[in-house]
Amino acid sequence: MKDIEGLLTRWQSAGVLDAAAAERIRAYEIDQKRPASMRWEVLVALILGGILLACGVVLFVSAHWDDMGPAARFALVMAMVAVFHIGGAIGRESSRALSTTLHAVGTVSVGAAIALVGQIFNIEEHWPAAILMWALAAAAGWLLLRDQPQQTLTLLLFPAWMISEIALSTERHIGQSAYLGRFLFVWSILYLTFFTDSKRPAVRWILFAAGAIAAVVGTVLLLAGWESWGGELGFIPFGSRVWAWIAIAAVPLAIAALKGHKGLIPPAAAVAFTLALPWCQRVWTDFYPLSGGARQAYTRTQPNIASHALVAGFAVFLIWWGVRQASRALVNFGVVGFAISVVWFYFSDLFDKMGRSLGLIGLGILFLIGGWALEKTRRRLIEGMAAPQPEAL
Repeated sequence: MKDIEGLLTRWQSAGVLDAAAAERIRAYEIDQKRPASMRWEVLVALILGGILLACGVVLFVSAHWDDMGPAARFALVMAMVAVFHIGGAIGRESSRALSTTLHAVGTVSVGAAIALVGQIFNIEEHWPAAILMWALAAAAGWLLLRDQPQQTLTLLLFPAWMISEIALSTERHIGQSAYLGRFLFVWSILYLTFFTDSKRPAVRWILFAAGAIAAVVGTVLLLAGWESWGGELGFIPFGSRVWAWIAIAAVPLAIAALKGHKGLIPPAAAVAFTLALPWCQRVWTDFYPLSGGARQAYTRTQPNIASHALVAGFAVFLIWWGVRQASRALVNFGVVGFAISVVWFYFSDLFDKMGRSLGLIGLGILFLIGGWALEKTRRRLIEGMAAPQPEAL
């Protein structure tokens, strides 16, 4: 009302509103019943309460697991899932936040329930299928409840299922790290850029954090893509590569297309990046002696100058895209990525050639001058950005 009073006074002074109209607006705003926003202490308590509740249930089940027969175990597992969702449904009207927390714990417990049921009945093991069932349960929760925890779990579990299938089908094959790194990096860029303007803060920030971590891990795996210890089964079969590329490129590009042709730019750039980076390597083979005079080959790789330039260039692309989308988080992440790429190049290519003392001096200069220049550039870019327009995704 304080903001409204100031505006009403200004509009009346300018002659835009008369006293009667201003009074009607004031009466209307007073009559509106706006629910008070949740305090951060309550939000933290709900999050911690949900985590502690889930941990307590796990400890209880593990403590009594060996004392129960298969039927009792199955009943306990089903009750573990049902109680949380029933409690969430009962409390839906009285406390939406508590209901959301209980439903989230219930969906998380579905993953444990699937694993335990498989153990109880000795079901044939194919662990990626268990993750798929868990993802389908989360998707059903998202469809029915339309809340942020269910959406976040769905968007995390489906990629987890796909990368699990890739890891299983490429196990003990040369190039597994490259394909896992490609999947992680492309999906991380999709999540970093697709949800930047979402109105749902939990979805936006959790997926951004997961994408930032996955981008770093994916880059490391890409750089070790063709290493082998000599005990592998050869390169990945053609059929596995086809399905892997559907998950790596086709699915993210189809999702990005929901935002139009401009939304395709970041994941398409990520696909091109992951295609090129594993080949920007210096590859050589070492032989290690074994007993009986035999030798084992070990194919090793080391990034060349092109890999450093490629990583730094993609960080610059993220900064440019963040400015274009008015996303401070994306700009900051791109700046951090560029800084890491510069420090990585310094340590891998320059530090050993300069000696310890000169190397440390150069590192200090790099941190002082480079950090100052990056921070100045970052602030100038952020100050020049327009305010983003959130979308309900």
